[in-house]
Amino acid sequence: MSNQKSEEEKKEKTKVLTNQGKEVEAEKSDNSKKVEKPFEVTEQEEIEYLNTEREEETETCEKEGIPEVSSKEQEEKSSQLIEKLQEEIKVKETEIKELQRQLEELKDKYLRQLAELDNVRKRTEREKEDYFQYALTDLLREILPIIDNFERALKTPDEVDGRTFREGVELIYRMLLNLLQRHGVRPIELQNDKFDPNLHHALASEESDEVSEPKIKEELQKGYFIHNRLLRPTMVKVIIPKKN
Repeated sequence: MSNQKSEEEKKEKTKVLTNQGKEVEAEKSDNSKKVEKPFEVTEQEEIEYLNTEREEETETCEKEGIPEVSSKEQEEKSSQLIEKLQEEIKVKETEIKELQRQLEELKDKYLRQLAELDNVRKRTEREKEDYFQYALTDLLREILPIIDNFERALKTPDEVDGRTFREGVELIYRMLLNLLQRHGVRPIELQNDKFDPNLHHALASEESDEVSEPKIKEELQKGYFIHNRLLRPTMVKVIIPKKN
């Protein structure tokens, strides 16, 4: 009898434990289902939340002395603000289009001026080249008759009509000097045989006890000015004081 009772008690305990395990598993499955279910707010809860928020705003306005604004007035102000912002956006868009137009005009003007400057530079270079090539045209045109006279003098005999070849050459020489003078070229005149290193170039020198400073003894080649500048120095032979 005791053995039977113990076996029955074991069976009952096993049954109880099995039922408890099933209940735990059932609770776990219920909990998992609850976790997986998303959070949802009902329409009634949302209305209650908005009413609560509205009441809080009203209390705040009453405490701070701010007049309460109705929802209709808020909508009107919001619409007015939106219209104002839309108008400002239109004005800004118009300003942007105008600035873009001005930018295009300035860009076009800049490109035109750049092209014009390039054309001026090219034209100036061509004119400069032409100037250097043909700057002496007038002078050379005046020299040509003198060359013609030289050719005629070389073709004539030593004496014609009582004039010698030398007289003809002297005449041509005076013509050439007059031509140079008309263009600002004049010879350097020696003054008191005083040597000036700025105007004279000593090709030879000679010592002497008779001078205390360098003096010009002989002019070997004539020098010339062109206007106020030195064109060519005079080549001279110089007497210098004798060294002791």
